[in-house]
Amino acid sequence: MSEFTSHMDAALQQAKAAAARGEVPVGAVIIAPDGKIIARTGNRTREMNDPTAHAEILAIRAACAALGSERLTGYDLYVTLEPCPMCAMAISAARIRRLYFGASDPKSGGVNHGPRIFTHPQAHHVPEIYDGIAAGESEALLKDFFQSRRA
Repeated sequence: MSEFTSHMDAALQQAKAAAARGEVPVGAVIIAPDGKIIARTGNRTREMNDPTAHAEILAIRAACAALGSERLTGYDLYVTLEPCPMCAMAISAARIRRLYFGASDPKSGGVNHGPRIFTHPQAHHVPEIYDGIAAGESEALLKDFFQSRRA
């Protein structure tokens, strides 16, 4: 049995890069079964003028393109913020094996809050879910970002 290795630091790097671009600081990475990162990105909704350009969606797109498959069975996703309902459905459709996320999102989350997408019968696949990974650092990035916008 292999030892667990968190890849949240890589997701946090992507969140910081997103903040530097003026995007909401959310980062995501997708991990192959061998433990290697195959996709890494942060939010790009403003840059791409695309409301669906959330970190999770972009990471899933990149990983699927790299693999030449619409499914990511056996792959894991690390994201710094609880996925919204749109991203949760994409995670289900991609058949992500495990979802690891940092900060909870009581306002817009779709996993532990709001519609709780994975509890619905329409969710064709439910990943294993691990929350609170580097939650403090993820929350601090978000709070600092929004506080700087209000100042």
